[in-house]
Amino acid sequence: MVDERLTQALRELAAERVDHRFKALPPEAEGRTVGELAAERRNLFTGGFTTPVLALSAESLEHNLALMETYAERHHLSFAPHGKTCMAPQLFARQLEHGAWGITAAVPHQARVYRRYGIQRIFLANQLVDAAALRWLAAELAADPDFRFVCYVDSLRGIELMDIALRQAGATRPVDVVIELGAGEGARTGVRTEAECLELADAIAGVDTLRLVGVAGYEAEVPESSYERVAAWLRRLVALAVEFDKAGRFADLDQIIVSAGGSAWFDTVAEVFEEIPELSAPVLKLLRSGAYVSHDNGHYRRITPFNRVPDEGALHPAFRLWAQVVSRPSPQQAFLNAGKRDAAYDLDLPQAQVVRSGRDGSERRAEGVTVTGLSDQHAWLATEHAGDVEVGDWVGLGLSHPCTTFEKWQLIPLVEADGTVVDYIRTFF
Repeated sequence: MVDERLTQALRELAAERVDHRFKALPPEAEGRTVGELAAERRNLFTGGFTTPVLALSAESLEHNLALMETYAERHHLSFAPHGKTCMAPQLFARQLEHGAWGITAAVPHQARVYRRYGIQRIFLANQLVDAAALRWLAAELAADPDFRFVCYVDSLRGIELMDIALRQAGATRPVDVVIELGAGEGARTGVRTEAECLELADAIAGVDTLRLVGVAGYEAEVPESSYERVAAWLRRLVALAVEFDKAGRFADLDQIIVSAGGSAWFDTVAEVFEEIPELSAPVLKLLRSGAYVSHDNGHYRRITPFNRVPDEGALHPAFRLWAQVVSRPSPQQAFLNAGKRDAAYDLDLPQAQVVRSGRDGSERRAEGVTVTGLSDQHAWLATEHAGDVEVGDWVGLGLSHPCTTFEKWQLIPLVEADGTVVDYIRTFF
């Protein structure tokens, strides 16, 4: 459900003026509001956009939102997608409309953006020990009794720092916390042993600024991950919740949180969470996968659980970066005017997918065209034949790693299949 404050904030985004801050937008559109420009329904290729320009497919976006909503419902999961993958309030709203419980954050800045845009349920998948951020959080909780915030704890020192900062801030509501069970030696954050988890639970019970509401973790960090290893770690997480409940750790709760779920093993999360027995209060089985919203043509396309369970459906890559051939120094080499400032490159290089003729606008598959490297503002192309591309052609690139694609663009055209731009997605990284 979308809060009225989010609806109003989205209206404010639509009223923002287009200017030099936003890459690739038509120069003559400067001064129009985003809403006015969207209402013009310009064509991406003929409407004055400059290259490079990132396009987000309207059809693929809607497909992915609906698919994950159906998946969560089918497997009796609640869903708090990780907003750091996009940091786009319009997409948060779409995710909430498609049944999301709330939005997951990684750092305080992201949580502040969420609150600015009316997000009422935030799961911070990190231990929060920044005193300034905790003062802000205490004020938010005091000002809005309907605001729900949950974060990790994974150390005694973290609990001490949280307690000190919240008491100094005069917190009037305890902060809900979940103990993070680490995914094993060599994994990322989280407590390594169940004995340490019990020690943390005792420490939380000893302060009145924190309230233990469940357990959580991130299964993608299981070393040498496989179905067997991931499932074993998830069963440890479930067993920890059961042990805490039997010990009365959740006695005063009306809901217990058990949470996991990156973009690689959410099918295993769904399977193991089905095994959670009846506890003293209803269990919120909270999935946090976020990269699904735009998917990609590289890393996430390879690791998506839908590859293992095709009967569940398939996510569609939603990004395409259009760049122009600006140099053709030899029959075997060409250069595009898009580089590291425009395309994700931390996991895979972009893939040349389609060539749009600079002469007549006709499109053809980018056969024989390969991206071999990225400079700051150029993509290096290897070509098999002299006629594969020429100066002035547009090349559509498939991208890997949506998280680091969104962060490079502050205002992204939302484009229908025929090239019509129907909206512009504002991001805040």
